[in-house]
Amino acid sequence: MAPQRFHEQFDHIQRSLPDVPLTMGPDDSAGFLYEKGVVLVRDGEEAGFVEDTVRTHFTETQGLVPDHVRRIGPQAGRTGVTRIRVGDPAEGEDTVPHALRAVREAEDRQGRRLVGRNHVVHIAPVNACPGDEPVPAPRTEPANPAPAEGGYDPGTAVGVLVVDTGLVHDHRSYPLLAHTSGDTQLTETDDHGVLRQYVGHGTFIAGLLAAVAPNTDITVRGTLNDAGAVLESEFGALLFEAVDRDGWPDIISLSAGTPSADHDGLIGLDAFMRELREQRTLLVAAAGNNGCDTPFWPAAYAALPEYADCVLSVGALRADGESGACFTNHGPWVRVHAPGERLTSALTGFVTPVPYVYQHSTYDTCRFGADYPCTCQYPRHTGVLSEGRESTGAKPDQVMFEGLAQWSGTSFATPVAAGLVAARMTAYRERDPRAAGAALLADATERAEVRGAHVPALRPPTWRPVPAVIPAVPA
Repeated sequence: MAPQRFHEQFDHIQRSLPDVPLTMGPDDSAGFLYEKGVVLVRDGEEAGFVEDTVRTHFTETQGLVPDHVRRIGPQAGRTGVTRIRVGDPAEGEDTVPHALRAVREAEDRQGRRLVGRNHVVHIAPVNACPGDEPVPAPRTEPANPAPAEGGYDPGTAVGVLVVDTGLVHDHRSYPLLAHTSGDTQLTETDDHGVLRQYVGHGTFIAGLLAAVAPNTDITVRGTLNDAGAVLESEFGALLFEAVDRDGWPDIISLSAGTPSADHDGLIGLDAFMRELREQRTLLVAAAGNNGCDTPFWPAAYAALPEYADCVLSVGALRADGESGACFTNHGPWVRVHAPGERLTSALTGFVTPVPYVYQHSTYDTCRFGADYPCTCQYPRHTGVLSEGRESTGAKPDQVMFEGLAQWSGTSFATPVAAGLVAARMTAYRERDPRAAGAALLADATERAEVRGAHVPALRPPTWRPVPAVIPAVPA
């Protein structure tokens, strides 16, 4: 099946970044998005070396000295990276692969990667191929996971930072989020009063965290408000900004990232990850929703020895909890799986009902080849972005959110796992989040089947498995 949802998402993200020419790779295979004609390097001598190497390569192979090979944009700043233009995007062919090949021999000699693509980092259930879109939950359906026992004590609460979209304006009308703080969503609805895509993502995550771990001080930063997408060259600085505002927390819950052809991380996150390693903070990061084993960063840092104790990568279990959700990324770099399909939490508050128009259409069969009634197929709806919709006359479906919602993705397995770490810290009076995370994994005796492998699984006591049947359409 053609990756239609990937291309729909590509177009949507390109509109959100109108001044940045984007392309996809590798070789148009719907793996990841990146800035066309630009590579990312560490500032200083390496940047100058890359410029000279690429210019020499183009001179020898094409018989000209391209004057467009130069550093662009602001100074590297705290992240220690800068962008180098290696081609003119208006000329058509993307020159980034040629530039990367030009530097590979030098990298082999130095034993270190010097240059990489400037990836687009995006919210995990909306990584170029979304897990799904939110669905209004039946009015009689309670939160799932349900609120755990225990109260909130500001003196002992575990500090959790959610780096995501901002909170909806009426989030405190949902009791679990009464003491949640942070940034509000800049614009929630369009000119017609319809909920914008991905609005409520951060609120939904905060609701899951508060349900699993009531004794938490949750701060939500709207770092990814702009369609959930940001260039890698800017992402490190935004993460620094988020932790600098309130200090390094006990736990960071991050439901964003990107696949990459590189296997040693993202150059744009080098500085942030090095500083994270020196803190006591545990980064809990989503494994992504491409349904493959390609490392998804920054979650995949969990597989690198120097970051194994400070990063917890989380994949998603399907609604019945027995195996992996069809969309979840997988592989040895994913440390644990948690429920991430058809979870129920607060998308908006309860003050004003708000309509939403679906952007993507469901598929006739699972786009990842699964044989259960997954969210690729149900509940059925037609989306605005679907190719061929106008020729068939199909109208996009609209729903009304006036309470809880169901949503799926590794984005939501991530706060479930982060909440379990926080809950363990409270239960055992543990002040070290990394020690709590390691103990949680060590004590995890439950397993789930994910693409033929039996992997560690975390299932909150208050989470209810949902049978693998076609769900009813909400009333």
